[in-house]
Amino acid sequence: MKITKLVHSCLLVETADRTALFDPGVMSTVPIDTLTKLDDIIITHGHSDHFDLDLVKRLTTRFPDIHITAPDEVVAQLNSESIPATSAASSGIAFFDSPHQAVYPIMATEPQELGIHYLDQLSHPGDSHSFHETKAILALPIQAPWGSSVDAVLLALKLKPKYVIPIHDWHWRDEVRESMYIRMQQIFGEQGMTFISAVNGEAFTINP
Repeated sequence: MKITKLVHSCLLVETADRTALFDPGVMSTVPIDTLTKLDDIIITHGHSDHFDLDLVKRLTTRFPDIHITAPDEVVAQLNSESIPATSAASSGIAFFDSPHQAVYPIMATEPQELGIHYLDQLSHPGDSHSFHETKAILALPIQAPWGSSVDAVLLALKLKPKYVIPIHDWHWRDEVRESMYIRMQQIFGEQGMTFISAVNGEAFTINP
């Protein structure tokens, strides 16, 4: 499985048979013109840092047969733009309970959110530290207005995935990100887990 982090919570996940893009939001840097294959767009929830309608429109223009999985709120928005999407699980995609963390009083309500298990190998929880399961590869939100890095690390240590990919860290300066990645490598490594110090735009390969 080849994975490329495309800023914040956006991941391009490639296997021999299938390519999926998770959470293409306004902070994402998706290389649309150089993508040669894209089978799925998977959106965990409708916040703009995870779902950029204009970006999705451009992707569906380039890949008109793409399959989009998203919560009902996002599906309705896409359907209103004549873009097909579904909130039902399909082959290779399973849902798990991963509610969006509370955002009040910064925002009035939390959006609908899907936790996604992909190909029985990778778990993407969206904006949550309130989930209780993971596959071998966990995309872990490590910094957010709604949650702390300490909570993120403690959750991963409890769930014990084989691999941890840091997501949701756009707000950090590069110097902070580098130092935190080094520390997380140490913490998880001591427990036999591998922390991936992902560099935006640079692919890495995992064989879970």
